[in-house]
Amino acid sequence: MNYDYYRIFYYVARRRSFTGAAEALGSSQPNVTRCMNNLEFELGCKLFERSNRGVKLTPEGEALYERVRAAQQQLEAAERELEQRKCLERGEISVGASETALHLVLLPALKKFRRSHPQIRVRVANYSTPQAVVALRRSEVELALATTPTGAEPPLAETALCYFHEILVGGPLYAELAGRTLSLGDLRDYPLVCLGRGTMTFEFYDMLFLRQGLDLNPDVEAATMDQVLPMVKADLGLGFIPENFAREALASKEVFRIELAEPIPPRSVCLVENSERTMSMAAQELKKLLTAVAK
Repeated sequence: MNYDYYRIFYYVARRRSFTGAAEALGSSQPNVTRCMNNLEFELGCKLFERSNRGVKLTPEGEALYERVRAAQQQLEAAERELEQRKCLERGEISVGASETALHLVLLPALKKFRRSHPQIRVRVANYSTPQAVVALRRSEVELALATTPTGAEPPLAETALCYFHEILVGGPLYAELAGRTLSLGDLRDYPLVCLGRGTMTFEFYDMLFLRQGLDLNPDVEAATMDQVLPMVKADLGLGFIPENFAREALASKEVFRIELAEPIPPRSVCLVENSERTMSMAAQELKKLLTAVAK
């Protein structure tokens, strides 16, 4: 079956003329006539009544035209949509992001992206790092933004976008600790607020404590990073917070920085993508912005 015959048939039927169809298609009248003769032969019926005034569809031709017209209109609509997507005038992006990645990288990038491409719909899912990686692996999101360690394995690939440092802070009840340097071992004497088990942040600090021969047993476990600071402000315990998150609270003396004898290794926000899946053009554009904003 030659599908191009049906495209030519559509234009002949629409223009009621072989010559008119040839002009619309950038072809020649003899070539259009030959193709229509071949189509009639393949289908075993006449599609056109030919006369000096042009062509007229037979009943069989009319029935075929109704089907072909619907298909052609769908194809043309698809072509227009693809063109809009190429020009970033239409489309949708789904992103999975951890709380830290959302605030440090994704929000600044989305602000610029929405200014340039307001027609693109953006769907952001707030995940823990493991959840974001799983969602990417299941193709539930096109991009994932997560903090190290991400736990991503091939075909998932990660690219570091920016580094951040975390600090230990306490609320007013622990203000006297602001002038002291504590060791990780000293923290056993104080309640501790931390992201819960199953998060990569818990795993990160669990390993940090283990290197000192200590167990991490937080008194309060938070589900997301944005819950930790309010809990610390409420004197529920000491907590590790990205330094950027704590600036305003430190300036207003709602919390106080506590120095640690053991340095906390820097962490990074990573872009995680599936190397076996082609991203939409809109997602590719957002990826460029994420890289630019993070620099």
